Amino acid sequence: MARRVNEHSIALAREWRKLGRAATVVAVLTSPALFIVLWDRFQWPKLWAVIGTVLGVAALRGLIDVLAHKLIPAPALYGAEDELREQDVISRRRLWYWRSKYRRALYLFIGFAIAVAIAMAINSFNGGDTSVSGGIASIGDLLSRYGPVIFAYLPILVMFFFINFLILFGPMLILGIQQIKAYEPGEADWGVQLGDVRGQAEAKQEITRVVSLWQSGEEFVKAGGKRERGVLFLGAPGTGKTMLSKAIATSFNCPFVTIPGSGFAQSFIGMDAVLVRWLAWKARRLAQKWGGQCIVFIDEIDAVGMRRQALNTDPAPHRVPSIHDELFFGPLGALTQEGDLVLETAAWRERLFAARAEPRRAIYPAFYDRLRRIIPGYGMGGNGQLALNQLLVVMDGIDEPPPFRKFLTRKFNTFLDALYVVPQRVRNVPLRRKAPRPRAEQIYFIGACNVDLEVLDPALTRPGRMGRHIYFRTPTWEDRRDIFELYLGKVAHDPELDSHGKRDELARITNGYSPAMIDQVCSLALTYAHAQDRERFDRLDLLEAMTTVESGVAIGQPYPKHEERATAIHEAGHAVCGHLFMENRLSTRLSIRKRGSSGGHHAAMEIEDRFGHWRSEELGDMIWGLGALAAEHVFYGQNTTGVTGDMRGATTRAALMVGFRAMGPAPIDLSDRVEDDDERAEIEERVRERFVQIGRQIMNLAPGGLDTNPYRATVADPDKRPLVAALLGQGFVVAYQTVLQNRAATERVAEELIRAGELYGDDVTSLLDGVGLRKPDIDVLDEATWPRI
Repeated sequence: MARRVNEHSIALAREWRKLGRAATVVAVLTSPALFIVLWDRFQWPKLWAVIGTVLGVAALRGLIDVLAHKLIPAPALYGAEDELREQDVISRRRLWYWRSKYRRALYLFIGFAIAVAIAMAINSFNGGDTSVSGGIASIGDLLSRYGPVIFAYLPILVMFFFINFLILFGPMLILGIQQIKAYEPGEADWGVQLGDVRGQAEAKQEITRVVSLWQSGEEFVKAGGKRERGVLFLGAPGTGKTMLSKAIATSFNCPFVTIPGSGFAQSFIGMDAVLVRWLAWKARRLAQKWGGQCIVFIDEIDAVGMRRQALNTDPAPHRVPSIHDELFFGPLGALTQEGDLVLETAAWRERLFAARAEPRRAIYPAFYDRLRRIIPGYGMGGNGQLALNQLLVVMDGIDEPPPFRKFLTRKFNTFLDALYVVPQRVRNVPLRRKAPRPRAEQIYFIGACNVDLEVLDPALTRPGRMGRHIYFRTPTWEDRRDIFELYLGKVAHDPELDSHGKRDELARITNGYSPAMIDQVCSLALTYAHAQDRERFDRLDLLEAMTTVESGVAIGQPYPKHEERATAIHEAGHAVCGHLFMENRLSTRLSIRKRGSSGGHHAAMEIEDRFGHWRSEELGDMIWGLGALAAEHVFYGQNTTGVTGDMRGATTRAALMVGFRAMGPAPIDLSDRVEDDDERAEIEERVRERFVQIGRQIMNLAPGGLDTNPYRATVADPDKRPLVAALLGQGFVVAYQTVLQNRAATERVAEELIRAGELYGDDVTSLLDGVGLRKPDIDVLDEATWPRI
């Protein structure tokens, strides 16, 4: 049935073609008569008479097409031959042309008729000529009287419109345009080369490959490949995204245009779209000047590329709960309010770098924000809502031919088709303009953002736009070693720091450092050396510079003797328990020097970044946090207020283990100690209850640990709360017995800490390895095992 319908449509199309040719012949046969009328009757010059004849014949032929298509529908040409389809395209183009012309002529006639009728009505009231000719004459008199005035003031009105537009929007638009920075080859030199980008080897290799393909990928395109239009840099602040973009601008011989995403956040609707157009125009101009390519870098692209349905919300992808979601204090992201426990993990680095992010720069002066608060609705609700749509249009239109050239080609070819008498080609010589070619210049986009990919609009991140995603990780141990190799090579330093062991130590102790911080530390260490008339800095200068960068200059006020020892015992308890029970962890620092709000701290790092952790690792971290409370009870029989943060952290970690990770307390099994089943069950229950009782006391010592964190449901659950308490109790008993059975070693650690004030890297690990620490033997049936709090 479908085949029969299609055959009928093709047959109808052939008949249409015959009918069209016949109508054209009839129209052409009328041309001599029309020419004689125009030339002889109306006395037109021959040239104008010929032009009028051609246009008149074409108009008549077009009128026939319009009337005929009102009566007979156009056929569908699915499956027809190419010649028939090409003829159908031309016929439809002619029909559209003349239909629009006659429609406009009809509207003009109706408008003119209404104007004549109004003039006739006015003449009847004034006693004038009420005929049609009288109405036309009245309209002519009005035009002759006021027409020159109107035409004289029209340019002035247009000029005033643009002047008012510039007065209102010009300053704000200029402030936005100033955010766009363009650099030509040889100008974009920030002193950053690709070799200076360290710690991101994979990202650097990938972007180098992409940009090289952008610049010289003709063979790739000829082979059928398609160049990427854009690349998206994803990663925490300070990981080197902007630095890599500067290296690209310096190293690759092509122009470079930058703008922050916040620069599109204009206050008036439409200004952001104008900025995007200006950005594209600027990039095209530079591409034309410098061989066809230009790179556009949009920093903080999340300011303009957020999901459009979430412009007024703060969407966040689902995340696996982390201990750092609740326990993250101070500039170092410590696990306690006092700042004395710092543990470097991948999640900690991500959180730390995100906390260091600079606030987005304001485009307008401060008085403008005050004006918006005073006048509600001032600015008409802009804030970059149209910038994303316009950016997508610009990215998709890079390969499009120039719009004006397309417009001229379309109008010229349509006009020739509408004349009916001009053929498409003569002896294979085309008589129509060829379709304009795509632009020769290419614009490539690099976007950088600090948010998750899920937060960005899918239309922006899909293939064909910014479909290539390059992730920047926070600097790991190995990355920091690579970064130190770069910056130490730029400053005068002790040759001892060039050994592999020292470089490795420096990378370990700079937990959470960004490349900029490492650069600052090296410069500051050289400052300390020059202040003492030394040309090179050594390890001690570097350590002092590190602590100054992190926490400020050390406070010179000394501890009272008894408090200094108590602080040293506190930190030694953490270090001893952590050294014995923390798996995949390495101590990096131990200090009792006052810096900022911290009276001392113990820092450790993950040796390997892992996605998952075993129960023994989580339990070891909890014992590490309980070590200070245990040490104070072992040495003093009581504890100080300095354990407040430790208890909150231990409570939170225990709740996380029980409520989210199915990690409860260790089972009590005394089958090898008590033979009678009933007696064994009774003793085991009593031991469990003692662990729970100790754990409850610790939870009571942790203000805020039960009521204000996300794990409240766990500790409030009557079934899970005893598990949390038992887990805390077991951890504290282990920590207490560890310090008790290693009392002499713990005291030696504290004494060395009092003597040195601060220990770093190899000094800490060598000290803990050398004091003879051992894991405790715990007998739950021995009354001496149980601490009393």
